Amino acid sequence: MDAAKLGELLANGQVTSVQLVKAYQARIDAYEQAYADQPGVNAVIRRDHTAVADAARLDAERRKGRVRGPLHGIPILIKDNYDTHDLPTTNGSLALRHWRTADDAEQVARLRAAGAVIVAKTNLHEFASGVETISSLGGQTRNPYDQTRNPGGSSGGTGAGIAAGFGAAGLGSDTCGSIRSPAAHNSLVGLRPSQGLSSRDGIAPLSYTQDTGGPLAKSVTDIALILDATAGYDPDDPSTKASIGRIPRTYTTALDDTALVNARIGVFTDYLSTSGPAQATTALVRAATQDMASQGATIVDVPAQPALMSAVDASWVFVDEMERDLNRYLAAPGSRFPRSLARLEPPSDIVTLADIVTSGQVTPTVLQRLKERLGTSTGPQDAYHQRLARRLEAQQLLHKLMKDHDLDALVYPAVSQQAAPIGQPQVGLRICALAANTGFPAMTIPAGFTPDGMPVGVELLGRPFSEPTLLGLGFDYQQATNHRRPPASTPPLN
Repeated sequence: MDAAKLGELLANGQVTSVQLVKAYQARIDAYEQAYADQPGVNAVIRRDHTAVADAARLDAERRKGRVRGPLHGIPILIKDNYDTHDLPTTNGSLALRHWRTADDAEQVARLRAAGAVIVAKTNLHEFASGVETISSLGGQTRNPYDQTRNPGGSSGGTGAGIAAGFGAAGLGSDTCGSIRSPAAHNSLVGLRPSQGLSSRDGIAPLSYTQDTGGPLAKSVTDIALILDATAGYDPDDPSTKASIGRIPRTYTTALDDTALVNARIGVFTDYLSTSGPAQATTALVRAATQDMASQGATIVDVPAQPALMSAVDASWVFVDEMERDLNRYLAAPGSRFPRSLARLEPPSDIVTLADIVTSGQVTPTVLQRLKERLGTSTGPQDAYHQRLARRLEAQQLLHKLMKDHDLDALVYPAVSQQAAPIGQPQVGLRICALAANTGFPAMTIPAGFTPDGMPVGVELLGRPFSEPTLLGLGFDYQQATNHRRPPASTPPLN
């Protein structure tokens, strides 16, 4: 069940939050580690051992007539690059296994205030620097639809955990496709929100320019519920000032099963690969556009956009920004850490990326990437500023494209190929850049399964702060098609 349905059961007294938390904990016990002929999903870095007590307090509130909202008592998963005041925040790294922060990330604090219960913090591709979800602390997370394959990344622990039934919904972060790739590979809905819609305060950064934090869930409805709880201005993230006056009273009013009627959807053909390995995904995306047309949408094949593609491809900045932004995060007041880590490189009183690299306590492929990023934030900046200028150009060209074709959204595959076997590189992910390198919102929705039984996601991209439009279109499509089905490798418990 999705969170919305669980909320109905809680409201009707058919289940308690304590019972839900214990049920999800039982599934983690059953499927997290090796069992039967399966290696185990391995999605969890740390369980929250206060979850049952937290749920009990929320049940008591409900009995007294205080219900905080539709997420009251709902168990959720949090990617372990979100700060939690009561649990370490590790970024998946052995180097940061003892890292403690002074308070919760803003989105975590808002979810707790809305009554959500944190069941566990989930694995990620270490420092969000990859797409297969492997880390020195958490190891390799596996896709519950085929445990020999990767779950996407970097928010793969959240994606695999929701798909396997370890929590009802969860939070991920997306610097390029780190929410949308796990959503696609785990038959989930994932939203990369508009830059500035939701606070990034307390999310360990990869790139201030490209980072966002947002929800993964089983339904578009759940995405709306989580946005209601988390979106909005936060003075600790100045980018969210752009959201003022642009957030509806509730995103649930956008959930309209006639939203596709008279909508204009542009097929971004630059991202429709004709290569052999991509054919199954391309066919499912084409089928999705036909389903949208059946619901009343007008589908427009957008011709190749070489200027836009060039600008997008030339505007990656996370390599330039990671050291600067991560060091700023690590220096936050109230952070607690082993002094021995801080003393590895100067200055000796705070932890920096240089300390983490010198520690060597990072999975080898990520360690190499971190080494290559040392010094980039303090080196020559001309090329970096050129990339920022190309980002502005990409934004302008994307606005013009949507205006010229009078489009409500663009559509394309979230990832052009199905999840790759563990140990093999995941192909087809540069598609993520259209949203990431412009700041436009994009939502991935289940589009069906390949002949190998692997999930595929279709992505809808809209104008900045058009989340209500995307939610409406996605809701209509999901209601009409109902492609999601749970993975066979993690069946219901007896």
